[in-house]
Order: sequence, then structure tokens, then C-alpha cells
Amino acid sequence: MLQIRIPYLIFLGEAHDQLAGKTGVGVAEWRREQCVGQLRLPGCQADAGLPDLTLEQAAEKGAKTLLIGTTVRGGRINEAWQQLMVRALELGMDIASGLHDRVGDLPAVREAAALFHRTIHDVRTPQGTFPVGTGLHRAGKRVLTVGTDCSIGKMYTGLALERDMKAAGMNATFRATGQTGILIAGSGIPLDAVVADFISGAVEMLCPANAPDHWDVVEGQATVLHPSYAGVTVGLVMGAQPDAMVMVHHATRATMRGLGDRPVPGIAETIAAHEACARVTNPAAKVIGISLNTKDMDEKAAMDEIARTADRFGMPTIDPARTGCGPIVAVLKGL
Repeated sequence: MLQIRIPYLIFLGEAHDQLAGKTGVGVAEWRREQCVGQLRLPGCQADAGLPDLTLEQAAEKGAKTLLIGTTVRGGRINEAWQQLMVRALELGMDIASGLHDRVGDLPAVREAAALFHRTIHDVRTPQGTFPVGTGLHRAGKRVLTVGTDCSIGKMYTGLALERDMKAAGMNATFRATGQTGILIAGSGIPLDAVVADFISGAVEMLCPANAPDHWDVVEGQATVLHPSYAGVTVGLVMGAQPDAMVMVHHATRATMRGLGDRPVPGIAETIAAHEACARVTNPAAKVIGISLNTKDMDEKAAMDEIARTADRFGMPTIDPARTGCGPIVAVLKGL
């Protein structure tokens, strides 16, 4: 499992807008105390709200990892970026990247890492090998975020749950399963890059047996009802062996991501599908709350939809960005 050194220097490059820098902005939002600053090149329009530093200034402040927090325009890591990476390695930093292009495949950067005894973390690439899952009972408690579609807020919900559980005095750890989550958490396993036979085993490694009062908050991926990505989700759900699940739903999305006009499945049928899958390894698994993504709604419409959903399903319903996770945390404290 990846273990990334902190604190970070967030590299935003020439990101042309805030969305292009969403990885770095997300890390700064959730782990600001682990960031010394940001490095932006001329023309950068993204801002993570951190002090602007040079590589040398960041090294003086103790930065341990240069975190690539933006995408690559044109799909290739350019020469200027490579020179910056080499200099960061020379100054004692590791490099962490969620780019599709592997930083470790760049000869100059790879050679500099070897010369200065530094580590390159290409977080989309799994590290080491994983066992086949067993489904055997293990101690500790686990809550898994699941959903009706891809890219609807499962990671955000998981991070918000961890934050609010800790604030309530609970022993909780966020377990990352995707590249952005890994960069935020500093560790994890990129499940969509694990060979299918070993996905559930990888998740068992990610959230192993723990103290009876400890909660692993496991980042969800896709949905068991997505024709393209259900293979990852099924392995994740069974490997997580969740005691509780939180169903995440985008309140205004009509069609499934990447599938044309295929409608988003309903909350009720998605709950039933995930509970059936989870109960293969934990017969007591159940959905205990709903997290709505209402970012496209005004405040009144959003709060009305949250109330309607709670009434319809008879379980606590939140939007973590608007309401926090308090009602769901209260249920988890009682499990």
C-alpha cells in the first residue's frame, strides 16, 4: 500500500481553471494542515488557497513531497515540468502523481530519483501484489460509501464522514481507493488498476482487522448497477465487508455517466442491490443513511429534497457540503 510523505507542496502548473486543478485543490481542502504551499506557473488560473512558493522556499519549510495537483495539457508531461521534478528530487522531495502518464517512466526524472534516493509515487499504479479475497470475518467496523452512479460524491462523503466522526470522538480512518483519495489520505490502493481476481483481497488488506471500536471509512467506487464499472464495485463491496453503507445520489442527474441515455437507477433498487452484494461477506450489512449531492440546486430546493428523501426512506439524509454528516454519525455511534 502506498505511503506518501508529508507535508506536500501542491503543484498546479499552468491549470487553465479551477477544475483543471481539482486534485490539488481537493488535497488542500481536506488536508490543509499537511500542505506548506502551492507552486503555480505563469498563466495558472487555479488557486488552492495556499501560499505561493518556489521549490527552494518549500524545501526550507520542510516539504517532503511535490504533489502533482493538476492535469497535463495535451496529454504529455512537458520539459519544463520535468526540470521542476528533477529539481524537487534534488532538494529532497519525493513526487506523487495521479496523472495517466507515469512520472516514473520519464528517464531524467527516474534517474534523478535513483541518484538522490527519492521515491516516485504514480498512484494510479498498484504497488506490490495482493491476495485473493477470503470473506472471512475480521474485527473492527467499516462503513462504505456506495452510490447510484460514478462521480457523484462518494469520496467527498467519506472524507466528511471521517471528519465528523472524529469530531464526535469516534476512532475513524479514511481508506482511499482512487487516485485523488490516495493523494488526500497519503495512502491507499487504486482499485480500478488492480487485476479483477484480487480486488476483494486488496480491499481486505486496505482495511484489515482492527480494534472493536475502530471505524474504517472506505471510499466507494462506481455502483454495482453500472454496466461499465460494476466489476470494481462488486469486489470493493465484498472485500470491505461493511457493517454500514451510506448511499450517495446526485439529486439532479438523469442519466448514468458515460452511458448515453441510460437513466440513473432509483435509490431503492440501488440500496437493494448493494445490500444483497454486501451480505455475501457480512450478513448484517445494511444502508443506514443517504447522502445527496445537491450542488446544482438552490438552498431551499436542496433542503426540501433532503427532507423528502429522509421521509421517503425513513433514514437520515444529508448533503455533507450543506448540512454535515451529524445524523448519520449518530447512527454509526449506536452500531
